[in-house]
Parts: sequence; C-alpha cells; structure tokens
Amino acid sequence: MRLENKFKELKNKGEGAHMPHVYYGDPHEEFSLKLLETLVRNGADILEFGIPFSDPTADGPTFQAVCERALQKGMTPNKCIEGIKKIRAKGIENPIVVTTYYNIPYVMGVGNFLKKIKDAGAQAIIVPNVPVEEADILIVEGKKNGIHPIFQVAPTTTEERLKKIADIASGFLYVIGVEGVTGVRERIGDSTFKLVERVRKHTDMPLLAGFGISTKEQAANVVAAGADGAIAGSAYAKVYEKSLEKPEETLSEITELVTQIKQGCIEGYRQQRKS
Repeated sequence: MRLENKFKELKNKGEGAHMPHVYYGDPHEEFSLKLLETLVRNGADILEFGIPFSDPTADGPTFQAVCERALQKGMTPNKCIEGIKKIRAKGIENPIVVTTYYNIPYVMGVGNFLKKIKDAGAQAIIVPNVPVEEADILIVEGKKNGIHPIFQVAPTTTEERLKKIADIASGFLYVIGVEGVTGVRERIGDSTFKLVERVRKHTDMPLLAGFGISTKEQAANVVAAGADGAIAGSAYAKVYEKSLEKPEETLSEITELVTQIKQGCIEGYRQQRKS
C-alpha cells in the first residue's frame, strides 16, 4: 500500500498512525520477522525498517546495542533488503520506510540502492545523516525510483530551514520531539507539542512525531497536539532485550504495548478533531 493511501485510510477511519521502528536482525532474523508481524497484526500502520549500522549517531544506548548485536550476528544491507521481501511474502501490505545511514546507499550507489528497496517492497527512506542541503541526489533518485525521502525536523530547526524542508518533502515529515538521541523518556515536554504546532503552520503534509515515545499517553498527547501519528522504537527493543535467548517469549508483552500505543494514536486524533 502507498503511504498516501494509508494516511487517507486512517483519516477516513478517524485514527492517528502508529509507526514502530525496528532494527532488522536483532537478536536474530527469525525473531525480527515475528516481531514485525506481531506489530502489524496488533496496531502498527506503517513499519520503520532499520538497517543496522555501526555508528548510528541519531540513536541512544538501546538502539546502539541493538545495532551492535545485529551486526555481530552477520546482518548486512543486502540481507535486510531480502528481509523486506520476506515481509511482503508473509502478506504484509503496510507501507515500509527504510531507515539507514548515507554510507550504505552511497557505497551501493544511491539510485541502485533505492531501486533495490523499491523492488523489495519499500515506499520511503529516512537517512538521518543527510541534511536537506545535501540531499539533491536522494531527492532526484527518489523521484526516479518512487521512493519518498523522509526529512526530519527538530526543536533546533530554524524557521528558514523548516520552510525549505516543508517545500521539498514528500510522504510525511518526521518530527523529532526532543534535542538528543532516540530512547525511552519518562515524559514528553511542552517543547515537543510546540514543535508540532510550529511545523503544522508550514505544511498540510502528514506529521509523525518520534523520539522518546513509549506509552499510550505520550502517543495520544503528540497526536492531540496536531501530529498525524506517533513513532516508537526503543520501547519495543527494551521489552525483548530482557530475554535475548528466547525473545519470542516477550511477544505477548509487545502485543500489549503496540495495542496501547495505537489506542493512544486513535484517542489523540479524536481529541485533535474536537479542539
């Protein structure tokens, strides 16, 4: 399913979107496939599919450890691309957004890489270490290959850059609600809600808010503030990392968590519409 159609479907249903972020291959490939399937069956609307990287500068300790474990088990970009095909072979039709660092598509050839993930079944890509000022190749090759380059905005993004990003972005905008790296946080600050409101003034494009979200209440609050959905990632890794030898035993807890966060996205959207 195309991203545009997913957002349209959710709008018609009166729901905010939930996009879980999973780094593929931690603690092993078989579990990642079960995890992604569990997330989809219980509330995930869009999947953020992370390719493990040795120096994930946007990520906090939880995801850094995730990447390290996956790489030690032999995960590679090509195996990840094959993993996207395996997800599609399971009949999962949700949009897939690949997250990777620029080193990987650069080495493989940006156009070649985007064609490969498109052919595998992805619809968009997030490259945290490519600023909008240096994203020309990504944008051009993205259009050629039908892959949305997803840009991120943060509390430190100036109005001028925000306008520039909003003007060229497609798919959706990723709103980084905090200054810092990924990871579970006890509370989402007012600065996050103000950022959502600030970004909304520049665009009608869907906004997904992430970084720090791990509960139903947090998801509801960012969506009520004006976002079209919430992203959570480290929260899921923190559940299964408690049982890395038998991570399948945590799938029931992950089912509960994704159900709750999705419910938060629904309730937040309804609050947003009432205000």
